Amino acid sequence: MDRMYRVLSFWTLMFALMAFWGELISMSLLFFGLTAFFLSLGYMKLSEKTYIKIFFGFMFVSFVGFTYYTMFMMPLGGGEHSLATLSIL
Repeated sequence: MDRMYRVLSFWTLMFALMAFWGELISMSLLFFGLTAFFLSLGYMKLSEKTYIKIFFGFMFVSFVGFTYYTMFMMPLGGGEHSLATLSIL
């Protein structure tokens, strides 16, 4: 299970580099932080049950944070791309 956290750190590093090259600095910093977090967890040699609990906690926080951001903080899009302004006649 610890190897999967190292795999996660590799993929978050790839996303961080792509975001950095695309000049999305805040996104790249977030993913660089996730890379360090997953890499450090990958070398801790914890039990599999602990790794699963950490992953479930991480996914819960991620989903709640994403839902909160998209519902309350993200500005509405323009015209036909926003479901909130879509009217069916």
